[in-house]
Amino acid sequence: MDPLTEKQIRTSLVNCSKGEAGRLKLPADFHELAWQDLDFLGWIDPAAPLRAYIVVSRADGPLGIALRVPAASRTSAVKTSLCGICLTGHASSGVNLLVAPLSGARGRDGNTVGLYVCADLACSLYIRGKRQPKLRMTRYEESLTLAEKSVRSLDNLNAFIAKVTAD
Repeated sequence: MDPLTEKQIRTSLVNCSKGEAGRLKLPADFHELAWQDLDFLGWIDPAAPLRAYIVVSRADGPLGIALRVPAASRTSAVKTSLCGICLTGHASSGVNLLVAPLSGARGRDGNTVGLYVCADLACSLYIRGKRQPKLRMTRYEESLTLAEKSVRSLDNLNAFIAKVTAD
């Protein structure tokens, strides 16, 4: 991913107000991010831990969405969960259901869509092996290359974003 500026990030958000975009806090390590290791930028707002953001690069410029993080972790008999973006297996606490308001009038009416994703939004690092899930489980060996895993993750993310932005 090419580096983004703070202004590009704030103006890329399609499902929140300009005021909300102006108040968001960037990741604490924003100026030290290893952009070359990222397929998309995802973070939990350090000043508002129930808010998260994802920004993807597109040919016509960056596109970002605001998400809500659950206030409490879900209780489930399921011991493992898969991220819907990168397909990394985690302990159930390593995956959260993030909910995005739909863009436009539908979102202002309270309509949302959700996706189970890595709780830390570090999908790019998991597929590159730069971060390991806390769960010690047998990882399924894939025959996909890193580039193919990256494309699959972006395809999954873009399919979710299409649900957020569909008119």
